[in-house]
Amino acid sequence: MELRKLGTTDIDVTSVCLGTMTWGQQNSEAQAHEQLDYAIEERGINFIDTAEMYPVPGKRETQGRTESYIGTWIEKRGKRDDIILASKVVGRSGMVWTRDDTVETTRHTQAQIDYAVEHSLKRLKTDYIDLYQLHWPDRGLSPFGMHDYKDYNAADMVPLEDILGALQRHVEKGNIRHIGISNETAWGTMKFLELAKTHDLPRIQSNQCVYSLIARRFDYDRAEIAMREKVGLLAYSPLAMGVLTGKYDDGTTPKGSRMALFDGFMDNYRKVDETWKDANRTAHELGLTPVQFALKFVESRAFVTSNIIGATSLDQLRENIDAHDVEWTDEMEAEASRLHEVYRCPLGR
Repeated sequence: MELRKLGTTDIDVTSVCLGTMTWGQQNSEAQAHEQLDYAIEERGINFIDTAEMYPVPGKRETQGRTESYIGTWIEKRGKRDDIILASKVVGRSGMVWTRDDTVETTRHTQAQIDYAVEHSLKRLKTDYIDLYQLHWPDRGLSPFGMHDYKDYNAADMVPLEDILGALQRHVEKGNIRHIGISNETAWGTMKFLELAKTHDLPRIQSNQCVYSLIARRFDYDRAEIAMREKVGLLAYSPLAMGVLTGKYDDGTTPKGSRMALFDGFMDNYRKVDETWKDANRTAHELGLTPVQFALKFVESRAFVTSNIIGATSLDQLRENIDAHDVEWTDEMEAEASRLHEVYRCPLGR
């Protein structure tokens, strides 16, 4: 398992990260523990990513379960220092149940960050989080699936230096080792870096964003930032919610899949089926499975720190990890470029 540096820190993380957003909705606690055992003990993965709002889709009834499942695993196995654990605080949203309905809107205020960190630590049964990320901006942006820019009221945002200041208190206390961002823009990334340097505040070390064969907007601006400023990409949804596995190619919806379970959750993917069907067909023509083509593409990018994979079964997890053993070739690169030139990021950010 390849190790890559997390930003400017002294932490080495595996190029494959275990994603957890299905745990508590599609996966039971026992299945979550089974995946952790397999990924860490048998395959050498050391990087685990979660969030206070997980599982997905975010709901009042399930919020926090994923972190709790990880917490009981840590308590049973006693191997906290063997893993690099990442979690996230929600951005501006109506998911007020994450704050016990004590607010009208979730924001990145000091009080709400304090609340989120303390409750995540309790659920995770740990006294520190290695990488704490802002799940999406506090600003009035559309953080997911944005195809065009619409300006927002800049006065109605928690100042970025205040957000860094709130996080700094937890770094100083030892609750957080390092900080990161997620679903953040190029402007937001550079502004956080500028403010950290100017005011001696914690430096962001990563940006977790959607990235796949059919969602490559990160290439346009943030990839250069990742390379030059050492704010590497933690790539999520590298299989595009499963459409890059080939399981939907015949037009049917497999029982138990996200498309079957969550009505409307994957409508954006249904609308661009010609894109992922082309990608999957291309994989076969290259002598690969769709999973191999999709996952190795992401890991092969120089600006990627780690590729976040998720699975609902051990067989899927095994296949996803094994896919990274493929050697990336010039022919594969040419076909990945062709897909991008033809379809141009149909899934937005």
